[in-house]
Amino acid sequence: MEGPLFTVVVPATTANLGPGYDSVGMALSLYMTVQVKEASEWNVHYDGEEYAGLATDETNLIVRTIQDVAGRFGKEVHPHALRVTSDIPLGKGLGSSATAIAAGIEIANELLGLSLTPQEKVQIGSESEGHADNVVAALLGGVTVAYFVADELEVIQLPQPVIGVVILVPPNALNTSESRGLLPGELPHSVASAGNAASNVMLTAITLGNWELAGKMMEKDVFHERYRKPLLQDFDQIRTCCHELGAYGMTVSGAGPSIFIAVKEGTQEEIAGRLEKEFPYYRAIAVTPAPVGSTIQKDA
Repeated sequence: MEGPLFTVVVPATTANLGPGYDSVGMALSLYMTVQVKEASEWNVHYDGEEYAGLATDETNLIVRTIQDVAGRFGKEVHPHALRVTSDIPLGKGLGSSATAIAAGIEIANELLGLSLTPQEKVQIGSESEGHADNVVAALLGGVTVAYFVADELEVIQLPQPVIGVVILVPPNALNTSESRGLLPGELPHSVASAGNAASNVMLTAITLGNWELAGKMMEKDVFHERYRKPLLQDFDQIRTCCHELGAYGMTVSGAGPSIFIAVKEGTQEEIAGRLEKEFPYYRAIAVTPAPVGSTIQKDA
């Protein structure tokens, strides 16, 4: 059987890190891989049951992104077969839609020989996603900070964080639009100012490698956590337990319903085990920040 033309690998992401709402993202060491083969019509095959309910024809998000990128440059792309394998929980606040968009951009770029720059990729991805946090981290890796307003996009990649990460994943999925619907339309100026200050200090602390302070600021979010945490079982109890276990900080992962916990490097496996034992409703996954974003792999 003829092998794939190439394979795209895209990391999972967590967004916001608390007060960095809609602007901060971190790539994580969970991955989606997409094998690309020639075919007479578009077909997407997902390995595993979790993704089985997604579209497998040209309405699939990966395929729609490929065609969108082609259309932006006045090109047509012939159908291909895509085989997707992923260990990223679907609909759990870990950037599963952003990884699909990132994969589509990479596939279109490779098939059409567009030679897109990283800036062009993140611009297309942010416009497709509607916000920049997850998709920028998925494309670039590491910790990214983005300003995306009225199609103006500026991106900074921070130094690679030296931490471990625990993700608590509940059994239920949560639609991002539903989670966004929980947020207020406005905040008092004083509240927004406090949230802005927490975000500024957090990002400066991450840049300096001061994760004790970064974790403290993660937990001072005013933009979304208080409105979303009622959907996250045992949220306050988990935070208390995380403090007792020596974690740097804990917050909602993206729009939820998963929980992101920053811990000392090398302790993530132990802390994940203890949290899963204490809060069996959740599956605890020990990961690390992924230093590299989406990549293309070809057989030698």
